[in-house]
Amino acid sequence: MHPSGFHFWPLAPYFFLGLAIFFVVAIALVELGILSYAYEKMGVNRRYVFLVLFLALLGSYVNIPVARLGSETVLSGVDVDFFGVHYTVPVVRQWPGTVLAVNVGGAIIPTILSVYLLVRNRLYVPALLGVIVVTAVVHHLAEPVMGVGIAVPTFVPPIIAAAIALLLSRDRAAPLAYISGTLGTLIGADLLNLGHLAGLGAPVASIGGAGTFDGVFLTGIIAVLLA
Repeated sequence: MHPSGFHFWPLAPYFFLGLAIFFVVAIALVELGILSYAYEKMGVNRRYVFLVLFLALLGSYVNIPVARLGSETVLSGVDVDFFGVHYTVPVVRQWPGTVLAVNVGGAIIPTILSVYLLVRNRLYVPALLGVIVVTAVVHHLAEPVMGVGIAVPTFVPPIIAAAIALLLSRDRAAPLAYISGTLGTLIGADLLNLGHLAGLGAPVASIGGAGTFDGVFLTGIIAVLLA
């Protein structure tokens, strides 16, 4: 197998370009003091807003393999459409079957930030309730997609997360929305569907990668602004 097959952009080029443009707009909002205020309300210093967003976007390219799920034939070098979003299946040769991986930008960085916000804001009970609600909704809507893994409609996680955060804690809705949306998406879409991954023909089934990265990334921006 070719090691570079683990690392690829999770979305088709023009969709990823759209997220990149969204990131540039976010930078402009920070400069105007809008998004930075939202992140500061969430508990992230203004100086680190660019770094968090940039590392999440850049980290979406990096997948860390953790297990091998099977030896079935996998798809290679195609674009797969789900709910209007095009996901890229990497080109692979002599691949050992579906490899389970963890995406840096869509899982590791958001999880670390969520834990930080959870401890900093002492949102243990509201966060538990929020994560449970988002997990249940996302798990219900998540669908296995051949060649990709598990996918969920892009705007569902941030909208549900913002709504439940406002209901549970208006004063700390911003960090609660981020925690609920991020962890709820990763658990509901990816972790609870690990048993469905082996038969999808995906070269790399990435937790927080293709299928869920767009939802997690947008949760970091949209859920906070809505909250």
